[in-house]
Amino acid sequence: MSARQTRDFDVVIVGAGVIGTVMAGLLLERKLSAPGRVAIVADRFASAAPAGADWDLRVFALSRASERLLRACGVWESLPPRRVHPFERMCVWDAAGEPDGKGSLRFDCAEIGEPNLGCIVDGHVLQWQCLQAARTAGAVLLESGVVGTAADDARITVVLSDGRELSSQLLIAADGPKSKTRELLGIETAGHAYHQDALVAHVRTAKPHGNTAWQRFLGTGPVAFLPLSDGRSSIVWSAALPEAARLRALDSAAFGAALTAASGEVLGNCELSSERAFFPLQLQYALDYVRPRAVLLGDAAHVVHPLAGQGLNLGLLDCAALADVLGQAGAGGFFGEHALLRRYERWRRSENLLAAGALDAMERLFSGADPLSRGLRAAGLSVVGKAPFIKRRLAQRALGLIGDLPAYLKVREPV
Repeated sequence: MSARQTRDFDVVIVGAGVIGTVMAGLLLERKLSAPGRVAIVADRFASAAPAGADWDLRVFALSRASERLLRACGVWESLPPRRVHPFERMCVWDAAGEPDGKGSLRFDCAEIGEPNLGCIVDGHVLQWQCLQAARTAGAVLLESGVVGTAADDARITVVLSDGRELSSQLLIAADGPKSKTRELLGIETAGHAYHQDALVAHVRTAKPHGNTAWQRFLGTGPVAFLPLSDGRSSIVWSAALPEAARLRALDSAAFGAALTAASGEVLGNCELSSERAFFPLQLQYALDYVRPRAVLLGDAAHVVHPLAGQGLNLGLLDCAALADVLGQAGAGGFFGEHALLRRYERWRRSENLLAAGALDAMERLFSGADPLSRGLRAAGLSVVGKAPFIKRRLAQRALGLIGDLPAYLKVREPV
């Protein structure tokens, strides 16, 4: 292949989802790389939602740290206010208890001196605005697949499915849980299937959601209600496969009745107001995050259970950490330096494994239908509910106000 057919970049990012485009935006907005020197490669790129389109079926509960990161790369201010809805309270309870009684746990933003506990954001709108911000900042978009990689002492070459070659200091794999790039780099994964599907849909409820996120733990998996700006709720119902198959077969009226019962009627009768979609659930983690001149981000590195809504937040913290580490290279530094990449790996792999392990343990405890599991989770929720310091720290951790964060995402804690 001739030199004319090889394009040179500082960084090549594979994947044009939220994680890949945010990473590109951070590199450019923080002036770690210049316009035209960061490439985003993807089989396809997001398009703008049609005028008048409904909320996307996939929504994200974004933490304060994620909000700050999106501000840093010029995305947050561009999100339409009607597709960003802050929630102020959260209620978690076990099916054997009551939302206001034993076996429940409530959080309120006022208890930690914050304006909210996070924001529910439309997934498609978020992806589109992240792409637009990266493009505006100067990222080069290349529509193609990746079929090969080869690294030497100074560069890494990426071979595209259309025959083009790209040369860069660093290759970033942000192409999701089934990452082709991770496979080409020879990085293996471990984990297990949960034998559950996550059902997502939007519903109208007889009672107002009260800007509250509700989650009830059932023996077959948790069901969560996330408040939307138009008064509806977006549901994420994680169900064991036999139960998921039953729910898939129900008509709209029967599904609404099943959801009403599953939620303990906390919001009254539920009425389906959208299509339903199902996603298989798994725990997956890469055994390594780096290879010579290459690194993994987001779902390419780790996939966790959605019961706490932390998947995208963890991936965005990957972006923040990698940008922080690459910034340590200094002016004219070499992004592909192995010591830098290993620093990122040690930082984020330990944090992500801790989160994945905690969520996996929660899933096992809260999906158990035996009396011992029911007693343990009811007791645990009650104990935490009566311990203001623990509640505060849990809420702060979920919001990204505390923890091992890059300096530019940290703020002074309220006294």
